[in-house]
Amino acid sequence: MIVNEMRIHVRKLFALLVCILLSGIGGEAAGGVPTHDGQFWIPFYNRAELSEKLRGWFEVNPRFGDNVSEIDQLLIRPALGYQLTPSLTVWQGYAWITNYQPRFRDEHRLYQEASYRHIFTNVRIFSRTRLEERFLQDAGGVAIRARQMLRADFPFDKDQMWGAVIYDELFVNLNTVRSGPEGGFDQNRFFVGIHRKVNDHLGFDFGYQNQTINTRGPNLADKMNHIILLQWFIDWGQLYGR
Repeated sequence: MIVNEMRIHVRKLFALLVCILLSGIGGEAAGGVPTHDGQFWIPFYNRAELSEKLRGWFEVNPRFGDNVSEIDQLLIRPALGYQLTPSLTVWQGYAWITNYQPRFRDEHRLYQEASYRHIFTNVRIFSRTRLEERFLQDAGGVAIRARQMLRADFPFDKDQMWGAVIYDELFVNLNTVRSGPEGGFDQNRFFVGIHRKVNDHLGFDFGYQNQTINTRGPNLADKMNHIILLQWFIDWGQLYGR
């Protein structure tokens, strides 16, 4: 019964993704209507326990745009974390971002992060609060941005091998930089999909992500990306004491 119910949820989700993509992509900006693009993101998140309290993170995140016809962005993001409690970890990280469209532009970031996770009976909650210092090519200063994500996982079965996922992440620029970001709302990402736990060390999310972006145009949201997201979570476990 659980397997059949899971298959029904997957079919409904896939049908929703197809409908959204067919109706949304390929639009042009006219009369205040945001531009639309279909994209495919496939990030790989690697996490490891370096000592009893020290944590390591390494992310490789390629993103394909222009209706998935060419690479749009590539992110490389390592970080070190310290686990304060079983639920709370603080991180210090660095990111190198290469943007390819509409022209090549690279960016370096420093970021600080606090992540919190808690497991209830029927839902797993994850919260991530991040502050970024962004060094953008040709920009006239350091852009500061705050991000807040809230995620909920709803397992389909008692072994938690399959589940539904929903999350939202808000981005706000805290200052205005010449030839760079403008203070205020930057973007929002909303995701709905499924999570599959392959084993104790590997899992993935698959679903639809809507990315609404403020590009300093006349409207609050000038661009909307419709993204098929396949993100992999790789947990290397304890690397110490081996």
